[in-house]
Amino acid sequence: MSLAIKAENISKQYRLGEVGTGTLSHDLNRFWYKLRGKEDPYLRIGEANDRATKGESNYVWSLRDINFEIEQGDAVGIIGRNGAGKSTLLKLLSKVTKPTTGNFKVNGRIASLLEVGTGFNPEMTGRENIYLNGAILGMRRHEITRKLDEIIDFSGVERYIDTPVKRYSSGMYVRLAFAVAAHLESEILIVDEVLAVGDAEFQKKCLGKMGDVSKGEGRTVLFVSHDLSAVSTLTQKSLFLKNGNLIEFDLTKKVIQTYSNNLSSGTIFKPIINKSIPSVSKVEIFTSEGGLMQGCGEELVVEFKILMPESLHGMALSIQIINHLNQAVTYNWIFDKENHFCRDKGVNTIMLRYPNIKLYKGNYHLRVHLAETLTKQKFQQFDCLPFEIEMINKISPEWGWQENVCKYIEESLWEMN
Repeated sequence: MSLAIKAENISKQYRLGEVGTGTLSHDLNRFWYKLRGKEDPYLRIGEANDRATKGESNYVWSLRDINFEIEQGDAVGIIGRNGAGKSTLLKLLSKVTKPTTGNFKVNGRIASLLEVGTGFNPEMTGRENIYLNGAILGMRRHEITRKLDEIIDFSGVERYIDTPVKRYSSGMYVRLAFAVAAHLESEILIVDEVLAVGDAEFQKKCLGKMGDVSKGEGRTVLFVSHDLSAVSTLTQKSLFLKNGNLIEFDLTKKVIQTYSNNLSSGTIFKPIINKSIPSVSKVEIFTSEGGLMQGCGEELVVEFKILMPESLHGMALSIQIINHLNQAVTYNWIFDKENHFCRDKGVNTIMLRYPNIKLYKGNYHLRVHLAETLTKQKFQQFDCLPFEIEMINKISPEWGWQENVCKYIEESLWEMN
């Protein structure tokens, strides 16, 4: 099978700060180096694009030395945290911007959906924009006309098809833009996370269409999403980007596992707190096996330290256990009206005990919410403390198989200290 996309040493560097501040001197310096046949001096500097740390350089690498090959007909997911370089990679592929170093070899036409209304002229009607997008892809008018009814029907905006798209809602924009990208005859379809704008029914419809495009029509699909369940369902292979670096390119199941393992580390988590409002200042997990290993059917204990700058009535704390597909598999909460807690100024300790937790074997992490019950004011929401469920001496003497069939917790017990 021939290659659809080959990326060779792709890097993209950006300069931080306001546009036009000090860039003329840098441009002249670059020009002087180029005249002498020397390397761009600013390619030797720059830092990884880590949003959580303060850097010393005004240059950051949004992507650095990315290499991969994608075969025709492959459906490939691109996953990673915000700022990892996912959208930058797609913009480079779509030729919205150029790479700083490296190059792409692409076999076929690319239809991309990177932002709401990508490639649309707001003054033109929906029908006119369909023909415009087709012309950009190099299709002839009769080829677009042949697909026109199918595009309009899929988008569900037939009533507004002869209305200028500037009057469309964001959802209507996405519906029509995806229908155009998916139905026009391009060999490669690139979809960023814009599908999140559409409603649930249309998202499901789009995922089904992308599956048909890849498996039925043999076209190549690149799909960026934080919905790991959708990535797992739609794609066979995935790229995992972190701080602009390619961490892994492999089968989607394996890559999602690696991504889950990289969410965090350690058994104690100390979030950034605001001492002027109620805050969870520390979360500690006590697994049955120590560290981050938990036996299926064994006790799991989570301890919270909550800092109260003043006494309040009506606090609420909720905890979810999230699986590797970013789905909540348990949901526990405590409200002040059920059990009085966090009524004392200072540090309050709460312990959540799962006496016999039964989850499928795999990787999980905690999602924590802290709010005030009466006003509904949210003080904190964060993810923390990944852990792994393993089958540890859990062979049933009666049935003879491992007891990993339950996706629930039998009981949760709050204990106040």
